[in-house]
Amino acid sequence: MIKTLLKNFCLITFALIAPITLPAGGIQKSLNQNKFPNNTNEIILSSNTHLYSFPEIHAKELLVLEVGTTLSVLRNWQVSESEIWVRVELASNKFLDDPNKIKKGWIKM
Repeated sequence: MIKTLLKNFCLITFALIAPITLPAGGIQKSLNQNKFPNNTNEIILSSNTHLYSFPEIHAKELLVLEVGTTLSVLRNWQVSESEIWVRVELASNKFLDDPNKIKKGWIKM
């Protein structure tokens, strides 16, 4: 009786744990397969800056960003050697903030 019980326990344990190690199991996914952004750059403003709707000095000013605002850099745009624009996204809580709040725009570097 105990021998049969032990054999059944081992069989059930193997049936539950063995599929995890097979290629179709979910445990073999590594963190490298997930799409985490490795090149996320964040900047903190050291002076008040205008957020523009597109990369041109005469573009509509969306809002004024205050000193200490944290921004995530999305991409760069070089108009000339002396004029560089950066597409940024304001750090925000997507669940608590107003969905109509402006979160993205351009700043001149």
